[in-house]
Amino acid sequence: MDKGRREGAVRIQDTEMYYVSFGKEKKNLVVLPGLSDGLATVKGKGMFLSAPYKRFMEDHTVYMFSRKNLMPDGYTIRQMAADQAYALKELGIEKTAVLGVSQGGMISQYLAIDYPDMVEKLILAVTSPWANEVVKGVVGGWIEMAKKKNYVTLMVDTADKMYSDAYLAKNRKLFPLIARLTKPKNNDRFLKNAYAILGFDAREELSKISAPTLIIAGDDDKTVGNAAKNELHSSIAGSELYVYEGLGHGAFEEAKDFYDRVYAFRIK
Repeated sequence: MDKGRREGAVRIQDTEMYYVSFGKEKKNLVVLPGLSDGLATVKGKGMFLSAPYKRFMEDHTVYMFSRKNLMPDGYTIRQMAADQAYALKELGIEKTAVLGVSQGGMISQYLAIDYPDMVEKLILAVTSPWANEVVKGVVGGWIEMAKKKNYVTLMVDTADKMYSDAYLAKNRKLFPLIARLTKPKNNDRFLKNAYAILGFDAREELSKISAPTLIIAGDDDKTVGNAAKNELHSSIAGSELYVYEGLGHGAFEEAKDFYDRVYAFRIK
């Protein structure tokens, strides 16, 4: 079966932004991943990344984007959103639903604030409207690990901050292996993404988001904290909130109905 799987790149000034897409339909879903994109882009991973979106392929084209390859010093979340809007326009995507996960959710907030006509529906998963104290502590720790090139430690700590105890007990032995297989050539890309998170604060502008919004979170998020979801929900008018009990920052991987829930909100 032809799943319409494609890979490509959008030229942005002196660099490129990689993307993968699945499906061939007119309705779109744009997916913006989290900080893991700082370690490895979507290039060459279309088959793996498409697996959770099988249901969408029946009536959508799903696009998943990386951040652009060359990022300037001081690159901000808002600038990432501007580059994302440019990439969408270059691909002829004038209006789309957007799923932003973690840091991707931060970018998605500014995409909806600054380019409201482009965002048809907004799904914010395991994210925050600002770099709160939990975010600063966690991401600051990851920055120090990356600077020291302690990638195995970074991967293990990321897993500890993301997953439930049950998931960790089942998969912990795999994390050092994954870290070795995904070790980046340098840590510049990761660090620029991470520093952008530390400077992020969209709280004063969340009221500008007009797109129907679904917020999905766990009730034990050790990466962005447990107050973040409520701040988003109370500040975005008409937003819906769904919380997974017993899950945290990795709810989008652990919850079996996560993508069904996203699909249901997208099509209603």
